[in-house]
Amino acid sequence: MNDAQLLAALAGIVGSREVLTGEDAAPWLTDWRGRYHGRARCVVRPATSEQVAQVVALCARSRVPMLAQGGNTGLVGGATPDETGETVVIGLTRLDRIRAIDPADFTITVEAGCTLARVQEAARAAGRLFPLSLASEGSCQIGGNLATNAGGIHVLRYGSMRALTLGLEVVLPDGTLWDGLRALAKDNTGYDLKQLFIGAEGTLGIITAAVLRLFPLAHARAVAWAAVAGPAAAVTLASRLRERFGERISAFEIAGRSALELVLRHIPGTRDPLGRAHPWQVLAEIADSEPDREPGDALAAALADAHAAGLVADAVIAASEAQAASLWKLRESISEAQRIEGVSIKHDISVPPGRIPEFLERAGQALREAFGEVRFVVFGHIGDGNLHYNLSRPQATENDAFIAQTPQANRIVYDLVAALGGSISAEHGIGQLKREEIRRYRSAIELDLMRRIKTALDPRGLMNPGKLL
Repeated sequence: MNDAQLLAALAGIVGSREVLTGEDAAPWLTDWRGRYHGRARCVVRPATSEQVAQVVALCARSRVPMLAQGGNTGLVGGATPDETGETVVIGLTRLDRIRAIDPADFTITVEAGCTLARVQEAARAAGRLFPLSLASEGSCQIGGNLATNAGGIHVLRYGSMRALTLGLEVVLPDGTLWDGLRALAKDNTGYDLKQLFIGAEGTLGIITAAVLRLFPLAHARAVAWAAVAGPAAAVTLASRLRERFGERISAFEIAGRSALELVLRHIPGTRDPLGRAHPWQVLAEIADSEPDREPGDALAAALADAHAAGLVADAVIAASEAQAASLWKLRESISEAQRIEGVSIKHDISVPPGRIPEFLERAGQALREAFGEVRFVVFGHIGDGNLHYNLSRPQATENDAFIAQTPQANRIVYDLVAALGGSISAEHGIGQLKREEIRRYRSAIELDLMRRIKTALDPRGLMNPGKLL
């Protein structure tokens, strides 16, 4: 089938206005960071799961590679086509219906093209909480969140998308539509098939809808920004707060001074909440679904005890929702501030939380010995061991030469992560960025098992080729 025939057949499924080529397709061919650029035969935008199935079946019969794309907010090039120009990009933005919401069962059924913010709003309107929260929630889509097993800031309390998902609807590589939209917390009838597709980055099929877990809304929350004595103090403080508050602690984040300074420099309306600069700070949130509890007083008492123990140097607790939002803005704006500042060597890694101080000390020493002066922009979800560990030169004029040494820097960081029992990708996925690295840090049997699964479901290798494996 030549290009003209393929475009005509696709138009027959979705309508000619929803098959994009040339300049109209350009926004789908570059990733959010501007690091990866590709070409495609076209971008096709189906409106229903059935149309997705028909598009996939057509491409499968014609042996045309396919790639599903949602909000295009990924950071590893997982949703960007390669440069061959052979791929059909399947944009899921039109699959944006909230199919059902059941407050009594605490479930919501949504299509893959719904933005995360829209799902949050629909849950809130029904008096429920969907707890996944990301800086890109206004534009990232549920399909992408599932395909990358997104975690975000509330993993400590609610888990990642694997834990938040009860059922899936998936178009398989041959165009078969699998309806696994079961709203069951318990289902032991064989393999848990949905988990094959969560985190698979679209290499095994295209997720078109999901049944997601909901939770009670918090009637009150307390948010604190605190300066800590260092990473070890932050880890100890996180442990103490978890002991004291149990599941009421919903987030615990860390940010180094360099990360905060980028936000203060580039993001309008931000300011340092403490009176003087501190090298390390944390953001903690506790939330209560019981209306008669006042979490602010309890958090203040806990931080006072931590100050007496030498863990906390200074702290402020938000006195209003507006102040809480301003504290969260400091944390959630770091990635955008980095993008404005310029390129850096980025790492999305995880180690057991108790080994974070060791990682930071050993990695910092090794990188300085190898490269001299390095600016470390460190932030992340210290409560679950996930750090964003990003490197650049303090002087922009020296940065290009430093970025060219990315492979050497990666080897130092990733070898240490592996030695400490960690992972080279905590929440962003593998995509193109870490496709070769995974071969070094996953065992031969693990890689073989993944390839067997890929071959069993997608024997022609048409689904998101060149990603993950």
